[in-house]
Amino acid sequence: MSEMPTKSDLDYIFKPKSIAVIGATAKEYTIGRAILHNMIINEFRGKIFPVNPNADVIQCLKCYPNVESIPDPIDLAVIMVKKELVAETLEQCGRKNIKGAVVITSGFREIGGKGIEEEERLIEIVDRYGMRMVGPNCFGIINTDPQISINATFSKTRPRQGKVAFISQSGALGEAILDYAYQLKLGFSIFVSIGNKANVSGADMLEYLENDSRTELILLYLENFKNPRRFAEIARRVAHKKPIIAIKAGRTTAGAKAISSHTGVLATPDVGVDAMFRQCGVIRVDTVDELFDYTLAFVSQPLPKSNRVAIITNAGGPGIMATDAAVGAGLEVAPLTAESTAYLRANLPDMAAVGNPIDVIASGGPNAYGAALNAVFRDPNIDSIICIFVPPIVVDHRAVINAIAETVDRFNNCKTFLACFMNMPEIIAGHEELANRHIPIYTFPEAAARALAGLVKCAQYRNRSDGAIRTFEVDRKAAAEVVKTAAAEGRKAIMGGNAIAILRAYGINVAPTATAKTLAELVKISPQIGYPQAVKLDDPEVIHKTDVGGVVLDIGSLAEAKKAFGRLEAAFTRNGSFAGVVIQKMIRGGIETIIGMNCDPSFGPLLMFGLGGISVEVMKDVAFMMHPLTDRDAAEMIRQIKGYPLLSGFRGAAPVDHAILEETLLRLSQLVGDFPEFESLDINPFIAGAQAENSLAIDARIILK
Repeated sequence: MSEMPTKSDLDYIFKPKSIAVIGATAKEYTIGRAILHNMIINEFRGKIFPVNPNADVIQCLKCYPNVESIPDPIDLAVIMVKKELVAETLEQCGRKNIKGAVVITSGFREIGGKGIEEEERLIEIVDRYGMRMVGPNCFGIINTDPQISINATFSKTRPRQGKVAFISQSGALGEAILDYAYQLKLGFSIFVSIGNKANVSGADMLEYLENDSRTELILLYLENFKNPRRFAEIARRVAHKKPIIAIKAGRTTAGAKAISSHTGVLATPDVGVDAMFRQCGVIRVDTVDELFDYTLAFVSQPLPKSNRVAIITNAGGPGIMATDAAVGAGLEVAPLTAESTAYLRANLPDMAAVGNPIDVIASGGPNAYGAALNAVFRDPNIDSIICIFVPPIVVDHRAVINAIAETVDRFNNCKTFLACFMNMPEIIAGHEELANRHIPIYTFPEAAARALAGLVKCAQYRNRSDGAIRTFEVDRKAAAEVVKTAAAEGRKAIMGGNAIAILRAYGINVAPTATAKTLAELVKISPQIGYPQAVKLDDPEVIHKTDVGGVVLDIGSLAEAKKAFGRLEAAFTRNGSFAGVVIQKMIRGGIETIIGMNCDPSFGPLLMFGLGGISVEVMKDVAFMMHPLTDRDAAEMIRQIKGYPLLSGFRGAAPVDHAILEETLLRLSQLVGDFPEFESLDINPFIAGAQAENSLAIDARIILK
């Protein structure tokens, strides 16, 4: 009998010694026949037991009426019976002590209604018997390990052996990818279609593949996340060991609705997905073409030491396209050393361009390409190479390609090397010389630049630390009192002086601020705040005070402050009651930023940083990351926004104090963690100054759940 697995042990699914194929049949054009046939022709190394009460023999194998009648112990059951029979079949598997199941049958959560209840029953059964289940509503699983050799899918393609694992939430996409990969001569270690993820999720698969010696690259197609935080925790760890490249479908509202109808689970909001992937080192792509562009590079090339790339071409247009694409993808088309430039000038035609990109011109043959490659392979300023070849009539294609191949051989894979032939590679004579050396060949330079940028991102993530979560001394009790009072009064929003008090309790710098309920209080407080100052309505019922005239700015004296109070009191007294005002010192200079949080239903709190003030909703130049933030996360958030040059000293201006911005983000992260009742929080604006003492929160708003 098989030993009892641990909860995370999926070996009974991917490394079984015996399989029951429940629903096997000899009938043509059926899933039951296709899966059994694939197991046989792929030469599964264990025992196969077809199960069908209406047959004695199927495809030369003895058939059993039910799984409990099989005399041998069984590790894995592949189930493709009618939906109404799946639950009872799983019960039989549990009684048989089968610990792995792959349920191909559909018609569960993805159809909604009763299907959800029926899937919950399957979950209860596998949990009760300590089983692990892939599916339901899935395409099956593959393990190409020669010691296992299992293909429990109904795919028409027999996959090659390789070092890429693919996890797909879509069965149909999985079939297409298996076929496309075969044409590209890409091999897989493990393939799994996880379907509705009722038991085995994408996070489970990442954890399983983390230490799989045959897997060096992990590809994902995802439509939603069962547990985003667990996925993030595992992905962050795995990405330091193995690259993870993902397509996450459902970026648009229409796409999200389509996912809901496909899997029975609402799509995860895209801003949370982007934030999680960035923090966890997952490289996101938008299309299957991009997925394979990246894969070709990742399976064959070393990770570059930096983002510095050299571009070699024999045509000006493609060289310009490659340069634009490289710079747009975050690569540096680095200047060559003086020695390299001199060498190129001595060894290339007079008309050649010897900068970067290097243009050997259309007549540049094998000697020109050899010289250009010699220069950049030796150049210490260069860590990766994109070599473009547009086959002209005037040179020998094969001779050029042989020269490229021989030079690459001589330098023994010491730098990342990608080729671009500006045509379908398979119709260019001699392309196999590079293909045999596992050099990726792209049709257009943009694809090569994107793939190289993916390699750089992976290298950067590998070389960085995850950072640390900092904890500050704060006055949590004082903040809790403000929150408690608001909740007791039935207020949804905490604004004005109360919101500023919470920030102050957590050590966040705030502009000199005080509240006044009466004119007498204002007369006492206004001179203490100093001038110029702002007087703002302190009414929690009014969310956008500027829109309704609830803010008076540039008050230069007590007399002006008294006048502003009177005007606000007259305009906003309701039922004989006036909420009062917030008096705040006006801050000159600095750059307006916004720092905040929004609680996502899937990911929990998402921290936000960007350019602030009244234009934030128009410009939307903000970056998000999942809570809790590490010091590394806080620093990266600031650098992610498009307006970052404004913060780093634009046109001679003094750079802002980055340390205080980072600390404010980390203090806000601690505040958000301490108060899960916060739905959202905005500090807008937070003035970023050149010194910490000039970097201050001006206004804040907290919305309670």
